[in-house]
Amino acid sequence: MNENFMKERPAARLIISMAFPMVISMLVNSLYNIVDSFFVAKISEEAMTALSLVYPAQNFINAVAIGFGVGINAAIAYNLGAGDKIKANMAASQGMALSIIHGVLLTVGCVAVIPAFLKMFTASENIIDLGIRYCIVAFAFTIINVAAISFEKIFQAVGRMKVTMLSLMCGCIANIILDPVLIFGLGFFPEMGIEGAALATGIGQTLSLIIYLAVYIISPISVKIKTRYMKPERTMIFKLYSVGIPATLNLALPSFLISSLNAILAAYSQVYILVLGIYYKLQTFLYLPANGIIQGMRPIIGFNYGAGEDKRVKQIYYIVLFMCGAIMLLGTIICLLVPGRLIGMFTENRETIEAGTNALRIISAGFIVSAISVTSCGALEGLGKGAPSLMISLCRYVIVIIPAAFLFSRIFGSDGVWNAFWIAELATAAVSVIVYKKALERDNRTPRMRNEE
Repeated sequence: MNENFMKERPAARLIISMAFPMVISMLVNSLYNIVDSFFVAKISEEAMTALSLVYPAQNFINAVAIGFGVGINAAIAYNLGAGDKIKANMAASQGMALSIIHGVLLTVGCVAVIPAFLKMFTASENIIDLGIRYCIVAFAFTIINVAAISFEKIFQAVGRMKVTMLSLMCGCIANIILDPVLIFGLGFFPEMGIEGAALATGIGQTLSLIIYLAVYIISPISVKIKTRYMKPERTMIFKLYSVGIPATLNLALPSFLISSLNAILAAYSQVYILVLGIYYKLQTFLYLPANGIIQGMRPIIGFNYGAGEDKRVKQIYYIVLFMCGAIMLLGTIICLLVPGRLIGMFTENRETIEAGTNALRIISAGFIVSAISVTSCGALEGLGKGAPSLMISLCRYVIVIIPAAFLFSRIFGSDGVWNAFWIAELATAAVSVIVYKKALERDNRTPRMRNEE
């Protein structure tokens, strides 16, 4: 397959064709997140609370897998754009080997710390027990999940977006079907409760990996994963981690944010912790489709950057910014019109619905402006500029929102936490414009290193 189409086709149509399969798969993934939480909430409100408290740990695992996968993706796309397929093969092979090692370490580490982690946020023995039972099953599939995500980024780097769409959709659909079957014990399946939800997730991840392996064998891609390319090469490993570590931190920061906000909200009521967990389930309907567009953009912008097509890089950025903004506008309208119905999908408790309705209306004020930081982060990662991307995420998830939430909660109670969201988005958008512009200006002053050199 010749990847030169990424610098030859009209930019807008190319981005749509690359992003559309990822948006569809991300929407299905959003549906899975909602359905999974819907069925867990049917077990009990305590089970839903346990799932909310476990979410940061699960998000951290995905952050490491996806973040390092972004590093693999950027290295492959850049080297293909520069015409060096040997280094593209090295990026894929060494990246996959390192990802498996990450999976082993994450499995052991997360299983070991989850009991103490849960006790930091609740004194309820039942919630802690439910959380531990869920995690033991879910974390058993970590290595499989990490390998599947690495394949996803490799296929995306060469423009095979339909394969990643197929794999993600099949995994999510299997998960959605298996959730009620395994949780409530339909047919000849035993009733497994919260462990059934975790097992359904693991089976979906396994199916995704099987599809990637089957396509890789039956319909080979231009990038090869072979043992002869797995010999560690210092420069390549540095490139993988120079993007992978900041990208991982970008994705892990929401876990840190949620844990911090849970600690602040716990001083007021357990209801607010549940509301925050429900919000993060709902917001996936916005940010996962936007992430689908970003995933479609990364290989295109990275390939053109490697090929020296700087004007096209700028054009790609603005097209994606417009597309992400449109998604955020739609989300804002929905959250303002029917917030109660959205929260009511997860609980019948009147107090929780009222608190969640108020929270959702306040938080949604920052959705549209967040398109700037989301697009800038994704573009910088695609260009191989991990540090500037991390700077934007630190502003969005730590530097502004946590101090603001702590301070305003002391003045306005729980509403202070919700208002901290849109304040952080507004401040981060301003920072994003400056950081992205400065990163490209430095690039223009300092000629980029080419593989031929």
